[in-house]
Order: sequence, then C-alpha cells, then structure tokens
Amino acid sequence: MTQPKQYIIYSTPTCGYCRLLKDWLTEQGVAFENVDVAMDPKRGQEMIQKTGQMGVPVSLITLADNREEIILGFDQRRIAALLGLPR
Repeated sequence: MTQPKQYIIYSTPTCGYCRLLKDWLTEQGVAFENVDVAMDPKRGQEMIQKTGQMGVPVSLITLADNREEIILGFDQRRIAALLGLPR
C-alpha cells in the first residue's frame, strides 16, 4: 500500500456513502482528514471550486509525487488502484 501524502474527504454526517468510504479507509489503514462541509461552509466552497459540484463524498488525494487526484463518490476500485490497496 502507498500512503498518500494527504487524503481529504469532504463529507456530511448524514451521507451513507461518506460513512462507508471512511470505514473502508480506516479498515485499510489509510489516514485521512475528514472535512464536514455541513459544519464548515468555507471548506464546502473549497470543494465546489475544486470539483464544480456539491455532492459528497469527495476525495482529494495528494500522492507522493504531489499529483492531486479528485474522486467523486465512493469509487472503491479507483481509490484502491491509486493507493495499491486490495479491492
């Protein structure tokens, strides 16, 4: 597994897919920062500027080579491929 340099998840407390994503990442041993966009509207605007949309979860992954990957929704296959995790 490749630990990302930084992993930010934009989420809300009522989002089921957000919970699934965070639980799965925790099980895989991936550290992440959770940003609750319902409680932090400024960070919510940051998410909208980066993605052009308002849906959650959004993963912003900064890899070791400083490349940023934005993943909309809980795309387990793509996240696993980026981080070298089992699917």
